[in-house]
Amino acid sequence: MANLALLEDLAQAALRRECVFNKCADFFAESDSLFISRFCFPRRILLYLCHQLSPVLEREPKRTNAILVHTQVLSTLGFLATGTFQREIADRSGISQPTMSRILPAVLHGIISLTPQYIQFLYTAVPQARVKRDFHTIAGFPNVIGAIDCTHIAVKAPSLNKFNFANRKGFHSVNVQVILTYTSTGKQYLNVMFITAGNRGYPLKTWLSTPLTNPSNQREARYNQAHARTRTVERTIGLLKGCWLCLSGTGGTLQYQPSKVCYIVKACLVLHNTAIKNGIPLNDPPRPDEPMPDRECLPPPIALALRTRVNIIQRF
Repeated sequence: MANLALLEDLAQAALRRECVFNKCADFFAESDSLFISRFCFPRRILLYLCHQLSPVLEREPKRTNAILVHTQVLSTLGFLATGTFQREIADRSGISQPTMSRILPAVLHGIISLTPQYIQFLYTAVPQARVKRDFHTIAGFPNVIGAIDCTHIAVKAPSLNKFNFANRKGFHSVNVQVILTYTSTGKQYLNVMFITAGNRGYPLKTWLSTPLTNPSNQREARYNQAHARTRTVERTIGLLKGCWLCLSGTGGTLQYQPSKVCYIVKACLVLHNTAIKNGIPLNDPPRPDEPMPDRECLPPPIALALRTRVNIIQRF
């Protein structure tokens, strides 16, 4: 039986090599609808990504077992888009599971190297003023340059310090904090870890506005309504997870150490902003992303933060 299994593996390996090296030229003749369903991008964006990542991913041409750049990129995007096991993605791509495991970190780091093009913080007055205007058009909320929120990315219990990754929902996760901001064309982008408008899980600050727990009059109620409408970050996180299902848990918990999961998350954020920049439609999530629960112990706000929120409430 062992010999038969070995022969079967050898035959499958030969078939994979034939598929990858002899028929790769036909692959990009497929329709855009197929590419979007499998990789979340049409042909032109996939070709662009392959071109951008070629300097990072090309191997020595003399190596007979070198994996083509487009195979590396599409295999990784297929994994990120479906969240399924590496073995299944490898079989679809015509490579082995160990090869899939080897190319994944290289492609992730290649995508992350594009971060300066797609994830940018607003440090200067001119872009901040533009973004404030874009947010103000939603519900009249003033001086917002971003909407902040966190989301859980489920992971297997790490071998070290696993209790640090156990959340109050009863599973292990990496807690990712993101910022939603705008461009001059009204497109919404996600940034990692960086004001703004936050939910009650965040402390009230002079630079971070939170909703009132129990509004006592119409002005406060309108303030809360405007705050909720302005904080569209929760839906945007849902769109992120709806496209890159590896983050949603629908394909199963990510079977990686938290440090590698952070690379996966950042790569998905770069790809999300790539889709937004190029007008690629995003799928709604298979299930809504649950908002982060309010923190049990928040420091009391300082008087200046309270006065800042009162001044904003007076606008409504």
